[in-house]
Amino acid sequence: ERKKLWRELGIFPGGIHGEIMFSTGSCLTNVDGYYVSLALKAMRLGIAMAYQSQIVNEFCQDILFGIPRPHEMRTDLGVLDPDYVNILPNGHEPFLGFAIVEEARKEKWQNLAKEAGAKGIRVIANVETGQEMIQRWEMDDVFYGYTGNWIMQEAILASGCVDLFAADMNCSMPIDPIYAEKYKFKLIPVSDLVAFEGVDERLEYKPEKAKEQAEQLIQMAIDNFPKRHGIVEPITGFPMGDAVVGFSTESILEALGGTLEPLLDAVKAGSIRGIVGMVSCTTLRDSGQDVHTVKVVKELIKRDILVLSMGCGNAAVQVAGLCSPKAKEKAGPGLKAVCEALGTPPVLSYGTCTDTGRIADLIHAVSEALGGVPVPDLPMAAAAPEYMEQKATIDAIFALAFGLYTYVNPVPPVTGGPNLVKLLTEDIEKITGAKMDVETDASKAADNILAHIESKRKKLGI
Repeated sequence: ERKKLWRELGIFPGGIHGEIMFSTGSCLTNVDGYYVSLALKAMRLGIAMAYQSQIVNEFCQDILFGIPRPHEMRTDLGVLDPDYVNILPNGHEPFLGFAIVEEARKEKWQNLAKEAGAKGIRVIANVETGQEMIQRWEMDDVFYGYTGNWIMQEAILASGCVDLFAADMNCSMPIDPIYAEKYKFKLIPVSDLVAFEGVDERLEYKPEKAKEQAEQLIQMAIDNFPKRHGIVEPITGFPMGDAVVGFSTESILEALGGTLEPLLDAVKAGSIRGIVGMVSCTTLRDSGQDVHTVKVVKELIKRDILVLSMGCGNAAVQVAGLCSPKAKEKAGPGLKAVCEALGTPPVLSYGTCTDTGRIADLIHAVSEALGGVPVPDLPMAAAAPEYMEQKATIDAIFALAFGLYTYVNPVPPVTGGPNLVKLLTEDIEKITGAKMDVETDASKAADNILAHIESKRKKLGI
């Protein structure tokens, strides 16, 4: 149904690199000056991104490191212990992170850390690299837990607990070298995309040398421990929570006995009014870190709406305790009953901001299970309560192309173009079946999403 529409609209994409060049070229000075044309090209690029970049990326990681399956994970800054050699892979590419965990679990490295005066080595998952890791691998005494999203970075680095910060691809801040100098940890770029002023030492990831490079990074961290421990005054006593992570289309089907029917039965019966895919960044633009995301998600589950969380917003709800089975107490009576019956949280931790393609796969499965219901007619929506990054923008554009009601906050910087605003919030419903809603109040945003879901339930006769 979507492919047919995309072809009719001329937004069925070709190869991803060609689409990037096509869209970028269209944005140059005095090339494409028509907002509708540019919006359609953005959707075309969004479709290419979801199916040729995101979902391929996630499936390849599934092949290499395992399909995400539900398990418990320690969360928040309490996972940091200054008496251990703490290694933090950070960014969006988990390949070296996984290699470090594999090596750090070996007795040889643990003994070397103890000889250096530490209790052992811990690998602490961080930001989206960490999110990819915790979705697939269970915690133990070495792969110890997950801190949170990127705005927590300064607090993490200032804790005085870090020995090595491996910065790949994204989400490492230009200010990090100042923290490295003050709090005595090694800051090592491990991607040719990443560079810091004043940091010359680097170890760029080579797939065929992952084991060797992991060993080098572990040795750097061990060597750093005596330079930090006992010299930098650590901050301790941080909170530590727990979350159930590792939900995926495959694991949801497995948990439900190989079919979506139990979930769909709950939707049809009204225990679950609908489903929202929450893929979000975190931003300080309008409120405190994660404040709006957590408010919106609490309002949604209170209205018996099941939430699948992704991205830095996923970290927000993990740290806030909403991905714990105990959070069922914050859900409406219908959703709470489903959580009790299935033993699940009301918010399912579904991965990173690159899992948009994966959730599109789940939505397709729901559509097929309901007999081929078109995506715009499903009681589902997308939400980005604290969008910030370019990836969030393209995710939202893809959601619109996919036909989903899409809630975004803060207000995008496009209000100077009233025609574009009208296109995104009104006219697009006649084009792709989608609609964008912009609302700064969390309760009103949840009400709007629920109203949309209820209208779709009525149309489906459920």
